[in-house]
This record gives sequence, structure tokens and C-alpha cells, in this order.
Amino acid sequence: MSLTKAILISETGGPMTVQFNPKELSVSKSVPWEPQASSGADVPEQQFNTGQGRTLTFELFFDRYEQNGSVQGDVAAIEKMATIDGELHRPPVVQFIYGRFFFKGVFKEVQTRYTMFLNSGSPCRATVSCTLQEHEELEAQRRGEPTQSPDHAKLRRVKRGETLHSIASTEYDTPS
Repeated sequence: MSLTKAILISETGGPMTVQFNPKELSVSKSVPWEPQASSGADVPEQQFNTGQGRTLTFELFFDRYEQNGSVQGDVAAIEKMATIDGELHRPPVVQFIYGRFFFKGVFKEVQTRYTMFLNSGSPCRATVSCTLQEHEELEAQRRGEPTQSPDHAKLRRVKRGETLHSIASTEYDTPS
């Protein structure tokens, strides 16, 4: 059974198979709640405004010492995925695939540490820290799971005797 190698696929270029698989992957998700100003409260009420995509963080290791070669081409291939493409007018969307693990996103950060050099001064060993921010087109999200929320606009015919508080109580289970 052969070892599965991780692959990065850019929407503007072919796949790039990593030299060494990452030793770990870190996936995080932020949920931005905003405190609402409220007079006389020690703990403000929190309001959810919009979601945030997941973030994938990993390190890639490149070593060309035994071939007496430079890792600059490997690093340049990664940096190209984080650079504005002339036709797209933005950096490309990339896919990170490692076995059954799949992540689609855009590069948020690329940081390179050169750790070994040849006698010529060319770097032959490097660690590249990568951070991808999840990306999904809005139309694809809308085709996914529909949201059901009481804050969607509603149409209601007001009847004699109804008040704003009674309508709010009926529609949202609270008169406030």
C-alpha cells in the first residue's frame, strides 16, 4: 500500500503534490457575536450578524539537500497560489486534498522559514506555514441547506385593535 500524498489544486494551475505530508492539520471556526449596548447591564446581550468560514492551518516541509537543489521553486509554487492572478483580478481558489480530507479556500497567509542553505547560498530546506480561509460561492450556499429565521421580512394585514406589541408577540413569541 503506497503512501497518499497531499495535493494542492489551484483554479488557475495544475495540481501540486507536496514533497512531505503535513504532520498535522488545524481547522478552526469563528462565530462572530457582537455585544449590544445596553444601559445598566454588566453582561451585554450578544447579537449574531453573519457567519465566518472555517480556517485551515498546516505546514509544508521541502528538502532538496540530497539532490543539491534549491527549494525556491517549491516555495514559489505555493506563493503563486496566494498572488493575484491577472485574469481573475484576485488570488485563485485552491483545494487542499489529503486522502479523504478536503478543504476549499483561499490563501490567507503564507510564511516561509528557510532553515538550510547550500554552499552557493541557495536555500535547500524550508518550512512553509499556510493558512487557508474557507471559500464557497454564494449561489452554492443558497442551493444548500435553507435557512429558517424569524427575522425574514413578513407580510401581515393589520386588523383593528392590534398593536405593534401584540403582533410582535404573535410573530416572534415576545412583545419586545
